[in-house]
Amino acid sequence: MPELPEVETVVNVLKPQIIDLTVSRITINKPQVIAYPAVEEFCTRLTGQKISGMKRRGKFIIICFASGDQLILHLRMTGCLLVTPAEDNIADHTHVIFELENNTQLRFIDTRRFGRFWMIKKGEEDNVSGINKLGIEPFDAVLTADYLQSILSNRKKTIKECLLDQSLIAGIGNIYSDEILFRANIDPMRKANTLNSCELERLAAEIPRTLKYYMEKNEITPEEYLKKQGRGYNNSSFLNVYGQDNKLCPVCGEILHRRVIGGRSSVYCQNCQK
Repeated sequence: MPELPEVETVVNVLKPQIIDLTVSRITINKPQVIAYPAVEEFCTRLTGQKISGMKRRGKFIIICFASGDQLILHLRMTGCLLVTPAEDNIADHTHVIFELENNTQLRFIDTRRFGRFWMIKKGEEDNVSGINKLGIEPFDAVLTADYLQSILSNRKKTIKECLLDQSLIAGIGNIYSDEILFRANIDPMRKANTLNSCELERLAAEIPRTLKYYMEKNEITPEEYLKKQGRGYNNSSFLNVYGQDNKLCPVCGEILHRRVIGGRSSVYCQNCQK
């Protein structure tokens, strides 16, 4: 699943290509990806609207319109968003096409069809997408050791599970929770309420630092992004532990181990992470 660095990459690549353009037509090939409102209202309301902005919140993409309406998208497992020339061949599993006034198209492609769109009207309270349930952003100034202490001190779940809880901190998934905990030297199986002040300080520092590092590694040109069909991110060769089970720890040289924690795979170094 695309996590915060990947979603930020999508926004950074596509925003300059769609800003100030008007949606001239919408084609829905798989109605199930439109979660709200009904497909007919979705298309009627957005057709003719001018795009005024694009941003990220957690793992959600938000496209803003000059009218004040917002289009919210969650890519889920396999979703991707592309801006293509209108004449380009339409790839398999292309479920939504937004035709833009400059003869380009914004296309949503999703092999497993888990991705979802929500259209929220200006002034409408968003009780449908889940954005209103998100915790703070990892780059918020409020993310300090004291803040972590306040949200973790009564939690008996593992720290790995807490990092994946979007209601606490938004945008972290399985990949970067492993990388953050490795850099902070914290065992992913530790109970969250057992972390001491020094460990919380390290964790508070490593959350934004690690995500920023991988955001930078993910930087890609629009041409490369389109060539890779919105799926080729550049961070995989820089991952220290995620997906590296049975390989050597890049710090101490010990074997990395894999455990299932809360139903999710986690790779860590038993020597470096305590």
